[in-house]
Order: sequence, then C-alpha cells, then structure tokens
Amino acid sequence: MEINQIDTMWVMLSSAFVMLMIPGLSFFYGGLIRKKNVLSTILHSFVLLLVISIIWFLFGYSLAFSPNGNSFIGDLYFACFKHVTSKPSPLYASTIPHQLFAIFQMMFACITPALISGSFAERKKFISFITFSSLWLVCVYCPIAHWVWSDNGWLANLGALDFAGGSVVHISSGVSAIVCAFVLGNRLDFKKSNIEPHNIPLTMIGVALLWFGWFGFNAGSALSVNSIAVIAFINTHISAASGGCMWLLLSVIVNRNIKATGIGNGVVAGLVAITPAAGFVDMMSSMIIGCVGSGLCYMFVEHFIRKHIDDSIDVFGIHGIGGIVGAILTGVFASFSINSNGSDGLIYGNINLVLIQLFSISVVFVYAGLMSFVLLYIVNFVFGLRVSGIEEDGGLDVTTHHEQGYR
Repeated sequence: MEINQIDTMWVMLSSAFVMLMIPGLSFFYGGLIRKKNVLSTILHSFVLLLVISIIWFLFGYSLAFSPNGNSFIGDLYFACFKHVTSKPSPLYASTIPHQLFAIFQMMFACITPALISGSFAERKKFISFITFSSLWLVCVYCPIAHWVWSDNGWLANLGALDFAGGSVVHISSGVSAIVCAFVLGNRLDFKKSNIEPHNIPLTMIGVALLWFGWFGFNAGSALSVNSIAVIAFINTHISAASGGCMWLLLSVIVNRNIKATGIGNGVVAGLVAITPAAGFVDMMSSMIIGCVGSGLCYMFVEHFIRKHIDDSIDVFGIHGIGGIVGAILTGVFASFSINSNGSDGLIYGNINLVLIQLFSISVVFVYAGLMSFVLLYIVNFVFGLRVSGIEEDGGLDVTTHHEQGYR
C-alpha cells in the first residue's frame, strides 16, 4: 500500500474542519444561554478539546479501534499511538497514514462529549463536568465506536451502517444529554421566568462554523478523494438547507414567526440527520432526510421536550432525535450503487437493513442511557453534580471562573 498525497491532504484538511466545529459548537451553545454563563458554556467545548485529545492519544483510540481486542472493546495495542505508524492501515485507511486516521478520529471523539454539555448548561460543577465527560468517553463512546467502526466490531459485522456518526456521535450524545438533564434537574428559574438566548448573532456564527466543518465531518469520512466523498459533500449541504427550510416553514405555519435560532436549529438538525447516511444515499434522498429529520426534531423540541424537561440547548431534541431519524432513513434509502461498502435499503427491496438499523439504534440508545446514569451517580457521589443555588443565581462565569464575558 502506498500513501496517496491528495487523499492525505484531504483528510488533513477534514481533520482541521472537524476541529473548527468545536469552537463553532461553543459559540452556538454560548449564544443560546444567558450572558452570566457564556464563558462557562464556551469553556465546556474548549476544555474537552484539550482533555479528550490526551485521553484519545493515551488509550482512547486503542480502545475504540484496536483489532486485537474482542468485538465489544479494543485492547491497548494502539496505546500512546504505539503501532500507529506513518504507513497506511490495511484495516481503516489504505491510502493515508495510519497516524492521520487516528487524528481524524480524535476530532470526532473531542466533539461528541462536548455535544452533551448543552443539556446541563448553567448548573453543573466544572470538575464534575470534566470527570463525567472523561469517563463517558472511555465507557460509552469508545465501546460504541468499536462496535460500529472497528474492524471486528459486532454491529459492523452485523451490517449496521453509520457513515460518519449518526449512532456513534449523535444518538449516544443525545440520549446521554437527556439523562443528564433529568438527573441534574431543571434550572432554578425554569418555567418561572423567560430564559432567552443572550447573543443570537454569536449563535448564528456558531451555526455557520458547524455547517462549514460538517463538510469535513461527513465528506472526510470517505478517507479519500473519490465519488463517495463528493456525494457525501453534496448530501451534507442539501440536507442542511432542507432542514433549515423545513424548520422555517413549520415555524411560520405553527408559531407565526421567523426566528433566527429556529433556522439555526433546522440547519443543525438537517446536518445531524444526514450524518449516518451521507455516503450511502443519493441527492434526492438527502433532501428527504433533511426535511423529515428537521420536521421531527421541530415537533419534539417545540411541543414536547421544552414543556417537560430542561434540556438547556435541546441536545436530545436535535442530536438524539435527528440521529435516530437519520439512522432509520439510512436503512430506507441506502444504495449499493452509491457505495459498494454499503447495502441496498428498503426502497430497493431490502427490509433487513431497516431492521438492522433499528436494532443498532436500540442497542446504542439503551447502553448510552444506562451507562450515563451510572457515571452520573458515581460522579455525584464523589464531587456532587450541581452548583449551589447562590452560584447558579450569580452565574458560573463569576462564581466558578472569576471572569465575565461582558463588562
């Protein structure tokens, strides 16, 4: 196997694109909460970029992708990137350095627990946040990534399809987010006062950065400059645009308004929904996936979740529901003619793929939810999960970080 320089450059750029999504996420989340917590919320994503990168290097990558473990979890063969060389890997990327594949996956590992942070914004202890996120990466993300993406993962061998992280990234984080919101409880003034976003332009900048970075997230997952990367690139954009249009349309019909935050949510919902399908479906299918995914996310966010539980930034409603819808529709629209490493879906006569996708979703949903509950219980026992009422009322920027976002 020889290194292809063009493929290598593309995956290097894609890794940088995905890394840019992390500050993009921090801006997206930061603008949606109150100004007294903007720095705390932004720091969630930035700090995880630091901490998770080290964990991934030390042993996370090995647990997720080592071929010498069992079908549930890898061993430490790749620990500290030992045996991860500058030569291509016959298992994962045959035209780029194995080290580059590991770094590309590192960026996925960094952003996934950061997604969860939006569910408990404005009320979780910072030390508890770091501890939970680190444990979650090891105990939830690494096993699920191994099941779905590793050479000997049991869901992969079953035939489950997840091109860029519908189950591994979005369902796992979305389910864990709703568990976090439930365990921590509502913010003190939830439903008692109007908790409005403090900086919508900051949020829209975050949406733009996420949209830009998602091209690396999805098209980069082809790991090569080929027709699959191109279709994933196009599908990503079409689904994002369709998702934004659908949320806008529903907002006008149902709520008689046009909100920038709603359009932003719709774009992100479309991006989430297409993630598992990006390299497996055609362009018309991507539009349908974006519309359906965004529409169902809208229904859950606007008419169920916000009325019952304080998932501060709608993580489950966008990432959990969007990931589930995208994974199911992958089983419907996937085409072997698009990607020979995939399979034909329901519309091509293969109902088995839908059943496999549903089984995979169920396994990830239950495992991520239960493990998150256990980890939260452990962290609560050691550190406690929630800041005091006085700290929450004063804002975490001042009480935890001794800084202010605005003066």
